[in-house]
Amino acid sequence: MTENEISYRIIGIAIELHKNLGPGLLESVYENALRHDLHSAGLTVKSQVPMPFEYKEVRLEIGYRIDLIINDKVLIEVKSIESLAPVHYAQTLTYLKLSGLKLGLLINFNVKILKDSIHRIVNNL
Repeated sequence: MTENEISYRIIGIAIELHKNLGPGLLESVYENALRHDLHSAGLTVKSQVPMPFEYKEVRLEIGYRIDLIINDKVLIEVKSIESLAPVHYAQTLTYLKLSGLKLGLLINFNVKILKDSIHRIVNNL
């Protein structure tokens, strides 16, 4: 499957999850429920993936953690906050660049209508 095909499936699953749970829960609840639903849909899911990074020729084994990586192609950054800020988009793009992935989804579950808070972030896609 391509990144776009995977993201289409992820978005559908995330919307269904949000319909069932609604807004107002902790980020970890949405992340774990999403991981479960994506896995149940037959997708390969890695969660809280430690990503090493190099700074001034020093390799740091855990520079940051990616919330979810699906089929080794699509990164998901899960939020449950009042509103997204520019730094959240920048963070997702930085994670894409450091991981070498081409497509990320920034999803804020703390909204009334989820489709309004799913954002595609691309890195040379």
